Amino acid sequence: MTDDSAPRSEPRHGQTSSTIAVGLVLVLGGAALLAGQMLGIGVDDVGWPFLVIAIGAVLLVVGIVSGDRGMIIAGTVVTTVGLVLLYQDQTGRWETWAYGWALVGPAASGLGLALWGIRSGDASDVRNGTWGLLGGLALFGIGFLFFEGVVGIGGDRLAFAEWLLPAAIIGIGLVVLVRGIFERRQG
Repeated sequence: MTDDSAPRSEPRHGQTSSTIAVGLVLVLGGAALLAGQMLGIGVDDVGWPFLVIAIGAVLLVVGIVSGDRGMIIAGTVVTTVGLVLLYQDQTGRWETWAYGWALVGPAASGLGLALWGIRSGDASDVRNGTWGLLGGLALFGIGFLFFEGVVGIGGDRLAFAEWLLPAAIIGIGLVVLVRGIFERRQG
């Protein structure tokens, strides 16, 4: 005998839509790769960073369409990784990972959270995502100024970085300070 009164856990509509979308993307992606092999078009012809960008873009679109927060954030992070890799592949400047990580981690995930907030209508997610994005961009800027200007990781030091780095740090500190004071007064 079965107990029909026990609650059943059914997948939510968003989860089902995400699963269907991911399955469809995998089938289409596999078909595209198979067609490329049959036509003699390889990854080298397209540029491998474009594959990473495409995967990220697909995750982002699937997340937006299905309303899956994790897919939206993952899509922005993977797309950003692809864009950074594209820059590095085209320029040979692989050492930029010393500060480029800030675009991938805090900036891209903040952008994803802000997009989710826009999609879901959650103002606090938009606000928190925007702060994450701005914080990541600030870290990237400081890293760029430090590694390119002070250390000279790319070979040549930036002449203006000696005064710009301290000014940037002071400016970011002021923004954080004002935000803290503003939040304290609201709380």
